[in-house]
Amino acid sequence: MAVKDRDRFSTATRLRLLGEQTAARVYRSQTKRQARRSRLTGRAALLALVLCSLIVALAYPIRQYVSQRAEIADVERQREQARMRVEQLRDLKARWQDDAYAEQQIRDRLHYVMPGETGYIVVDPDAAKQSRADRRAAPRPWYANVWDGVDKSDAADK
Repeated sequence: MAVKDRDRFSTATRLRLLGEQTAARVYRSQTKRQARRSRLTGRAALLALVLCSLIVALAYPIRQYVSQRAEIADVERQREQARMRVEQLRDLKARWQDDAYAEQQIRDRLHYVMPGETGYIVVDPDAAKQSRADRRAAPRPWYANVWDGVDKSDAADK
């Protein structure tokens, strides 16, 4: 036992024990650091920053591009409608060049008749009643109708 006690107090034994204890502390601190260490490295943070910067830098031009494309599509649609309207007007002009079409339109719209013909106009009785009702309400201004409504509602309260 004396030999064992002597080894325990020897410098080599103490240095070995001290080295083992230090190694154990270093190992424990490294495992704690690794456990607490986040997965976000400096490179990943830089990459995220660059991507965010690109997104912010490109957001406005992309929005402008999309709005301009929509505007171009709208202008093209208007141009197509105008082209179709021009074609309709050209067709109408060509029809009015024909004497038979012009004569038919004059008879229908202006109620003209050729010499020797008798012209008749048939009036729908329902249309005549409706036009009389419109004539009664037409000369009265809108504010008079509003005021009458107020008077009627006031009289109903009494």
